Amino acid sequence: MSRKREKYRYLPYVCLSAAALLVCSCSVTRDLPEGSYLLDDVKVVADGKYCDISTSQLKGYVRQKGNSRWFSAVKLPLGVYALAGKDSSWVNRTLRQMGEAPVIYDSVQAQMTCKDLQQALQNKGYLDAQVELYTDQKKHKLDAVYVLHPGQPYFVRELEYEIEDTTVARLMKHRRSLLHPGMQFSVETLSAERNQMTQHLQNNGYFRFHKEYITYAAQKDEQQHGVNLKLRLQQQHKVYLIDDIAYESSGEEQRLHLRPKVLSENTFLEAGGPYSAEKLQNTYNHFGRLGAVKYTNIAFEQQPDTTLLNAKIQIQTNKPSTISFQPEGTNTAGDFGAAASLTYQNRNLFRGSETFSLQLRGAYEAIKGLEGYSHRNFTEYSVETRLSFPRFIMPFLSRSFRRRTLATSDLSLIYDTQDRPEFHRRVLTAGWSYQWKPQNHHDSYRFDLVNLNYVFMPWISETFKKEYLDNETNYNAILRYNYEDLFIMRMGFGYAYNNGHVALKANVETAGNLLNISSKLLNASKNSETGQYTLFNIAYAQYVKGDFDYTQELMRGTNDQLVFHIGVGLAYPYGNSTVLPFEKRYFSGGANSVRGWTVRSLGPGRYKDKDGRINFITQTGDMKLDLNAEYRTKLFWKFNGALFVDAGNIWTFRDYNGQEGGRFTFSRLLSDLAVSYGMGVRLNFDYFILRFDLGMKAVNPAFEIESDDHYPLLHPRLSRDLAFHFAVGMPF
Repeated sequence: MSRKREKYRYLPYVCLSAAALLVCSCSVTRDLPEGSYLLDDVKVVADGKYCDISTSQLKGYVRQKGNSRWFSAVKLPLGVYALAGKDSSWVNRTLRQMGEAPVIYDSVQAQMTCKDLQQALQNKGYLDAQVELYTDQKKHKLDAVYVLHPGQPYFVRELEYEIEDTTVARLMKHRRSLLHPGMQFSVETLSAERNQMTQHLQNNGYFRFHKEYITYAAQKDEQQHGVNLKLRLQQQHKVYLIDDIAYESSGEEQRLHLRPKVLSENTFLEAGGPYSAEKLQNTYNHFGRLGAVKYTNIAFEQQPDTTLLNAKIQIQTNKPSTISFQPEGTNTAGDFGAAASLTYQNRNLFRGSETFSLQLRGAYEAIKGLEGYSHRNFTEYSVETRLSFPRFIMPFLSRSFRRRTLATSDLSLIYDTQDRPEFHRRVLTAGWSYQWKPQNHHDSYRFDLVNLNYVFMPWISETFKKEYLDNETNYNAILRYNYEDLFIMRMGFGYAYNNGHVALKANVETAGNLLNISSKLLNASKNSETGQYTLFNIAYAQYVKGDFDYTQELMRGTNDQLVFHIGVGLAYPYGNSTVLPFEKRYFSGGANSVRGWTVRSLGPGRYKDKDGRINFITQTGDMKLDLNAEYRTKLFWKFNGALFVDAGNIWTFRDYNGQEGGRFTFSRLLSDLAVSYGMGVRLNFDYFILRFDLGMKAVNPAFEIESDDHYPLLHPRLSRDLAFHFAVGMPF
């Protein structure tokens, strides 16, 4: 009975809030002037077998749209607006700003919409298109339906070019045109062809050419539903050459603090060569990514009575050195503390826009709930230094490849000391990596040439050793492995693609192979107890790991969006290792995974929580699967909402003591999948997003299928099945 009360405890409040907003929104219609109507719904529909266009795209031409709806159902913004009183108090002004004013139907705007839709259809080749408006009045509300009659599309029958300048005409023959006889007539294609021609000419020396020089003449043939098209390019045009390129400082200092070679490497304009708009933009892009450069301006001056240009590149540089201090609060599983970091940065170390940074960080946490330990606090000190070059530092790369890509080479060195009541840990990390992105592409790449990670455990408390590491009843290979000295030497490669609608990430890394080959060639001895090769008497890790993430926008409207995401991760220890290092293992649950579970509280497989104190170790795996679908919508003001369904879990490839039921098998894949659902609220401040998600378990693989607890969707319990998440940014 108590469960039933808990389940429906918040239902009256939800119903009351919804009813209040509904009443407020209804009050809007009562206050409308006589003869006015609230525009309730707007539809765009099409008839005719020749219509192959999307009506959802044409909705952008509708001048008046109904008030936005919460998840396409409830007009929440209108309800918020209606809560405001009639006076101009601060509260009422705020409610009006956060909400949305009622949209009153305007017949003049509706007729203009009909003309806009007709013009849009004609621009797509439906030259005989007509648009009708139908309205449906219900008391003080009105629905508007725009019916499109596109008719039969027109096609280009004859295509003729009329170009007076013979040099330009020859140049146009060596490009791929968007126009051809037989294509459906389209104003958008004509405009794209004109822009492409203009760009082509501007990239080949035609400095003063603009698209207005290109015109079209079209003759309509109604009987054949065809168009005779003529492209005209009149006048003679001149090719301009760059005679000289000069650099100067536009800041307070007259001296430009960049090496001449750096200036020339980032300049794509060539003295003695023709002007090129593409090379001009590439020059801007390359100078803009230099940390030492604050502002760049490129001006051209024509020499009198010639077609020669002098290019002047004005560069304003940033202050080379900065020092910053950043305090922060910490909260680790309820243990509160504080941290602070001091960072020095030099953006032009060798006068080539190399960025050098040195960070000193310290942290302290008061740990509670630990019994039998002499110390109760956690302290951490770290030193991190990085040196970043805005180019490839690698031999045997051609100059053309270097100039086609935006590249960065990074060198890093980090030393971190952690003192906990249970143990002391020292971590030394060093790495050399490359990141690059081809110009005007959606792709980016990362290559970790070498990454060294040395973990040293100088002290482990006797209490911790006795209770966990040496206790055979609680023996766990993963637990023991993560409290031993370890050396990792890895190499990795990553690829990312993002065009705004589809995002893909793939990463692969491997560790220990070079060391293992060297050990075998040198006939090195193995540790007699563990059977592992060692380096400086420390066992090194050997594994391969791959990650794949794919996100696609399945639907996008004016205020709505449906997004699908899949994430797969596989990591396998072999050779010199039987267990993955803790930092390389997967976990599930949390704000970016299966949101019905808190972070690191799901899996592996059917594993059930046994000891909350070491679950951060035991609830990890060698394999991960995430499936997510999220419907996002704009609510009002800065507030956005989301409904989501998540599924996934983690597994191990081997049977480990202490992780019973965690091994992956294909036969139990579906029954091992955890499923959750929920809703979220997001505050969108443009520069960043604050996210609040509330997830509920729907299927819990920790319980047997025959048990009611396996299906929290049918047998919910808030204290067990509800999880709240706060995060910055979107989950995927």
